[in-house]
Amino acid sequence: MLLDVITPPSLEPRLIRRRAVEARHQRGNVAPRHTDIALWKDRLMAGVLGTTLRIGGLQQRGLANALQLAVRHVPFEFAGLPPGLHGFRILHITDVHIDGMDGLAETLAEKAAQLPVDLCVLTGDYRFHVYGPCDEIYPRMRRVLDAVQARYGVIGILGNHDCADIALELENLGVRMLINQGIEVGPPEGRLWVAGVDDPHYYRCDDLPAALQNVPAGAFKLLLAHTPELFQPAADCGIDLYLTGHTHAGQIRLPAIGPLVLHAACPRAYTSGAWQHGSMQGYTSAGAGCSLLPMRYGCPPEIAVIELIRSA
Repeated sequence: MLLDVITPPSLEPRLIRRRAVEARHQRGNVAPRHTDIALWKDRLMAGVLGTTLRIGGLQQRGLANALQLAVRHVPFEFAGLPPGLHGFRILHITDVHIDGMDGLAETLAEKAAQLPVDLCVLTGDYRFHVYGPCDEIYPRMRRVLDAVQARYGVIGILGNHDCADIALELENLGVRMLINQGIEVGPPEGRLWVAGVDDPHYYRCDDLPAALQNVPAGAFKLLLAHTPELFQPAADCGIDLYLTGHTHAGQIRLPAIGPLVLHAACPRAYTSGAWQHGSMQGYTSAGAGCSLLPMRYGCPPEIAVIELIRSA
């Protein structure tokens, strides 16, 4: 159930840069860092892993693991939290890749319906592939969003698998999409400023200063970014809490080795779970869906309920 959704200004002016990158990609030039070699390596890895798991008789287990969605309850304490935000609960959903696996939308909807929160945030990657049509995304996302119980609605950003049109369609479904923008939400006695940036990983269309342009000094600031790679600029800008995803926490984690792939140019400590950088705290979700292969091992999919606590 989506409440208190304010009709936003048109997103098109804020999507110009991303659309230009997409246009270059469609002409044969790829997005920054999203090179043909990188795509080839991802596809090769997916093929090798998929074949290995099939030969080892582990494919069905991996598919079953991918639908065992966990709910993480994660408290964060802040000395400077406005009193009105004490106990404020945020449902964090990321990396759903919702068209990549049958049954995931239903599982997500069932979990979300049981989690009344103050705010729901989506931190990108709604489709499975990085190309092609998106038609299968929207009915599945509608099922999930209809189940969300968020007092102040749903706020989202784009990820590296997404195209600009997804932002427009999600807004039609009631999501307030932030493309290098900030918005104030929460109770009158304790407002929360949410800043959302465009994808900094492949598209490099992020603009953190623009997202924080209208945020008053001393405000409590939550940053939504698809990847944790902005940890240093975010800390320099005084972000209090950084919510992100992208890494899937590895998705396939081997004993004594850990994740095989993370795809994030940042310290490994910032690629999974709760972390801290200076005075800024962060949470990198393992994600609800799967990338490359619809399988998981040693790394359950998750959604997280973040609770803000004012420390004594």
